[in-house]
Amino acid sequence: AGLRSTLRERMAGEGSIAAFATKNTEGKKTKYETYYDFREAVGKIPSHRFLAILRGVKEGSLRMELEIDNDAILAQIEERIIRNAESPCAAQLKLAVEDAYRRLLRPSIENEVLNHVRRRADQEAIRVFRENAENLLLAPPAGALNIIGIDPGMRTGCKLAVVDKQGTYKESNTIFPTPPQNETEKASEILLDLIKRYDVDAVAIGNGTGAREATAFVRPLLAKCDKQGVFCVLVNEAGASIYSASKQAREEFPDLDISIRGAISIARRLQDPLSELVKIDPRHIGVGQYQHDVNQKALREGLHRTVVSCVNRVGVNLNTASAHLLHYISGMRSHVAHNILEKRQTDGPFTNRQQLLEVEGVGPRVFEQAAGFLRIPDGDNPLDATGIHPEAYPVAERIAESLEVTPKELIGNEALLRELDVKPFVTDTIGELTLADIRAELLKPGRDPRKEFRAPQFLEGVNSLEDLQDGMDVEGVVTNVTDFGAFVDIGVHQDGLVHLSELANRYIEDPHNVVKVGDIVKVRVLKVDRELSRISLSMKALQPARPPAGARRRGGEPQKDAQESSSKGEKPERSKDAAASNDGKSAPAASGKAETQPQRKPEKGASAKRRSKQKAKGKSGERSPKGAQKPDSDQDARLNTLLAEQLEALRNKLDE
Repeated sequence: AGLRSTLRERMAGEGSIAAFATKNTEGKKTKYETYYDFREAVGKIPSHRFLAILRGVKEGSLRMELEIDNDAILAQIEERIIRNAESPCAAQLKLAVEDAYRRLLRPSIENEVLNHVRRRADQEAIRVFRENAENLLLAPPAGALNIIGIDPGMRTGCKLAVVDKQGTYKESNTIFPTPPQNETEKASEILLDLIKRYDVDAVAIGNGTGAREATAFVRPLLAKCDKQGVFCVLVNEAGASIYSASKQAREEFPDLDISIRGAISIARRLQDPLSELVKIDPRHIGVGQYQHDVNQKALREGLHRTVVSCVNRVGVNLNTASAHLLHYISGMRSHVAHNILEKRQTDGPFTNRQQLLEVEGVGPRVFEQAAGFLRIPDGDNPLDATGIHPEAYPVAERIAESLEVTPKELIGNEALLRELDVKPFVTDTIGELTLADIRAELLKPGRDPRKEFRAPQFLEGVNSLEDLQDGMDVEGVVTNVTDFGAFVDIGVHQDGLVHLSELANRYIEDPHNVVKVGDIVKVRVLKVDRELSRISLSMKALQPARPPAGARRRGGEPQKDAQESSSKGEKPERSKDAAASNDGKSAPAASGKAETQPQRKPEKGASAKRRSKQKAKGKSGERSPKGAQKPDSDQDARLNTLLAEQLEALRNKLDE
């Protein structure tokens, strides 16, 4: 056991993951060509690279090995096993050691190490997927609008479905405005008629095949529409086809075609992404990082917790929520959610939260867990429309009574609530923190944590890869964020990649610190590989250049930016200017003109130490001369001193 532990540690610490092309792919240009001759340390290889190699191995494009110095390991084993090198049995022991290592020990321990790396990669991929899923579920809703959903298509036509402000299906049709039919006149009549009859506010187009062609047809048509303000937007349709063929969709729309169900789902996604996406297995919403290659059970459990967290954070309307949405409320089971719907259909809308206790399956425990997340607008009790739990109603009523107003008058009354001292209302069960939450909820009852909706503006005339040119500046929507960068939909049926190094003009350790799924960003096209259908994008190219290293050392805003990056867990980037200063070159002056200063040989030994101490003393205790720039804070002073000492040490090392 001791020997196995030693070998395991050595293989994990000194081994490397190596990948090579197979005979089938050698010399060919494929998506795995980056890994045709690849090596990286076991302890340092990122999860996305390891999972990419595993996928390549699975598809027969790559072969993988764990490389290590076998001779050194054999020497270590022989030293422990063969105690007398002069023994007549030494040669046989040596052969036995080599056979045992190569045939038994190494394969076994190699599998253990690779399994460990696999688990680590799975955990990281699931974390990324959960974070992306959370951002997608919490995407800004367009709200209660009358919407036409369009499931675009070329040969089979574009399927239309109209839903009202509550998401109720009204009517459907099929138009053929795109090649090969090009029935634009007839399609225009049908679409304008639907907009007029149902007072449509928006047109949602799925971002699949034919989306840009459909958009090019719809947008000019809306300009001719009698109603002003009708807008058109592309909607991520990932998973819509899976929902269309699901049991839930068949139960909801038994008489409709699959493609019409998809158009309804697209329209509802614009109204409220969360309410519609909960109907789909989160694994199919297209925001993962090698999600099909990780442990599916762990992925399913992690995503379920994420959906539950999102639904409870937003809260749901008890009188309009679907069974799928209610199922994710804390404490709710599937059968209880269906019982709520049955009571709603037989007895009408709920008028207060206490009526939940009349639903079969809702006992005191379920009520305690779920009630605070279920809203009833315009109910008997105005507090039922807030996120305040019924157990805290007496406290909220006492607060209103102390201010000589009713609870309804207190809700949203900023003048009274801003000056409220919550300490007199502390009880044995409700402390100051809970009271602060109650006050926040009274200030903004039923507040939605999601951002305000805004539609991206895609570049006109750019509908496919052939239309893209290097250097173009376009706007798009972030569809996926991985450890190696972010994918952005710029409206050409193929998402482009903003690599980690192109996200910002500073060092970025985690792309989630810069962008999130659903963000609308501006990017520049760096390169279009039409053979492999790859688009390289950059956000950094549209950002202002970083100030010179010398300016950053002298203080000001750049120094503040470095501290903010540090507080977010981002490491400061060592720029080319800093490297130039290490070679003895002077930094540009603040005026923008180059300074010419004599090169000074770095000080060594006691001289350098004395100068560092004098600097530190001057920053901490001595009075600054008149006109000298003072640090913004003690933290700035310590950071500047530390940077100066590190630069001094680096100069001394280079000089040696």
